[in-house]
Parts: sequence; C-alpha cells; structure tokens
Amino acid sequence: MLSLTRKKKTGSVVGLEIEAGSIAATEVQANGSVQLVGSAIGPLDPGAFAEGEVRDADRLATALKELFAAHKLGKRVRLGIGNQRVVVRTMRLPALEDRKQLDAAIEFQAQEQIPMPLDQAVLEHQVVGGVPAEEGATPQVDVVVVAARRDMIASFVEPLRSAGLEPVGMDLSAFAMIRALAAEGEAAVAEGGTDGDGEVAPQQRAATLYCSVGDVVNLAVARGRACLFTRVSYAGLESIAGRLGSTKGLSPEHAGQWLTHVGLEQPLEQVEGDPETVAEARRALEEGVGTLVDELRLSLDYYGAQEGAQPVERVVVGGPGGAIAGLAPRMEASIGLPIVVASPPALSGLEPSAAARLTLPYGLALED
Repeated sequence: MLSLTRKKKTGSVVGLEIEAGSIAATEVQANGSVQLVGSAIGPLDPGAFAEGEVRDADRLATALKELFAAHKLGKRVRLGIGNQRVVVRTMRLPALEDRKQLDAAIEFQAQEQIPMPLDQAVLEHQVVGGVPAEEGATPQVDVVVVAARRDMIASFVEPLRSAGLEPVGMDLSAFAMIRALAAEGEAAVAEGGTDGDGEVAPQQRAATLYCSVGDVVNLAVARGRACLFTRVSYAGLESIAGRLGSTKGLSPEHAGQWLTHVGLEQPLEQVEGDPETVAEARRALEEGVGTLVDELRLSLDYYGAQEGAQPVERVVVGGPGGAIAGLAPRMEASIGLPIVVASPPALSGLEPSAAARLTLPYGLALED
C-alpha cells in the first residue's frame, strides 16, 4: 500500500473507487471480524475522470462531498488507483536479512526496470515468495515493486481533501481485487487437496488470474493472496460504452445501461427495446469481448515468460462486467480456462450489479 498518513488502529475505513461515470464506496469496520457498515454508488459527471485518472478535480470533489453526505459515510478513505502511470514489476533478488540492504538492492534494480525517474515517484515493495538455496547458492526472494508518479497521486489527494475526506492510504485496485475475491480463488484451489504425505498438491501451487472488468480492466495473477503480476488495460466498459454511445448518440451512462440490458445470452429478437440500438449494443459487446480476450491472452503470455512463473489454471472475474449476462462464458470459451464470476460474500445481500460495482471498494477497505 502507498501510505499517505499514519494508520489508525480502530474505526471504520471507506474503500473508494472512482470510474469514468460513477463513484463507489464501501465502509468496513474491523474489530476482530469484518463488518460491512455502509455502501454507496453515485454518478460522476462525464469528463471528470477518464482512463483511471482525474481530469477535473473540482467536479470530482463536489461529487464526493455529495455522495458521502447523502449516505453518511465515514471520512477515513482508502483509495484505489489503476492506470498506466503506475508501474508494477516482480524482481528476483538475493534474500538479504538486513532490511536496509534489501531496500538498497530493490532501489538499484528499480532504476533499471522502472520506466520513470525514481525521484518523481513513490516506491513501495512487498516480498511475495522465494526460492530455497540450492547447494552452494544464495537463497532468493521474489519482490513485487510498485512505483507511482507523485503528481498523479497528488491529483487524487487534492479532490479528496477538498471534499472533507481524510485519505489514509492508496492501494492498487488490483491488490484490492485479490483481497476481495481471494476466497473464491482459494476455494477453487482447495479442490486440489493434499497428497498422501499431507503436502500441498500440485493444483494448489497453481496461480489464479483475477480480472475486474470495469471502465478499465484490472488484471492480476496471484498465488494465494500474493500478487505475482498485474497490469491495467483500457479494453474495458468505458471503451465499449464509448463505441456504442458515439454510434447511437447516447450518454456514457445510458450506453452502459444498454450494454447490461442486452448482454450476450438472449437472442436479439427476445431483447426488449429499439431493435437498432439492441443490435448495436450486442455488436459493441461482441467486439469488446474479443478485445478483452486478446488482452487476457497477452497478459498470460507476458506473465508466463517471467522467471519462476506459476501455471495459471483458473480465472476469477469480478466488477461490473461480470454482471453482464453471457460475458464470462464467452471469455471462457476463448481463453480455454475455467472462469467463475464472483463477488465478496459480505455483499451477497445486495442486488448483483451493485455487488459487482462495490467489489473493488470492499477490497480496498480491508486491511492487508
């Protein structure tokens, strides 16, 4: 996590995710157990936010202030970020017990592998695994390094504070996705069981690809709850709705509603509404799914080429795209891996599309 202020040990935290046309917030309190305190989804003016970045801080601040006041949400906020000005790399380094030496080694490698000036970035890292020492060799560790541009972080902090909110941290949306959906991934892994000696069976050492389909697509490969690889793609609902909106003259919000209404399951003649709009929505979805599948394949290929990559044997899909009927089966048929659509059990009492939209904010509100 990218820490902004000192964490408090008690009290609730609101996980906050911003998309091009909406804001979603989930308030969680952890006192031995996790309790869902409140949640809200509100509109955001077109142009205030796009491709994972703030475009109009004043309009965003106004929307945040109105949403939090209307739903009486807490002020302590943990924000999710996911855009192409955040760089994530997994590095394999010697296992150094001295923390300062390890930090120095990470910074040295980051200068080679992170495509941004480090004096303009916030750098955080987490050890996610390791390689035991072979005879005569030094043990190694795998470290996930996250670098985010300071000016981009500042562009988020300003409207939050203008809205009277207290940012207690920023986290990658991909990390929040893993926390929110890990129970589903781990349940699938557990089916592999253990071997006769009680050791973890090969299936349990496999990795899961998590895919949150929102305005942008957050992709992450994880083993257990440790993130091994992540990237952000713009082949999400914002681009699909934009294609439909430009063709039919619809607002982004209206176009998104049509996509959900039409879906990919029902025969077109059975879908209510203007036949031309229905047909165009289906065409936009089919093209969008094709692009999304290409992005997943590219990500899997890129991850698979990394040193020490674990086999990916399943896909867990969350986010608003997962609520579009037929989207996951189309993806599964093209990817060739089993796909399950999931949302956190804590959100099971909500309407499915709301639970899908609130999945990432819920993960953000959870402690690491």
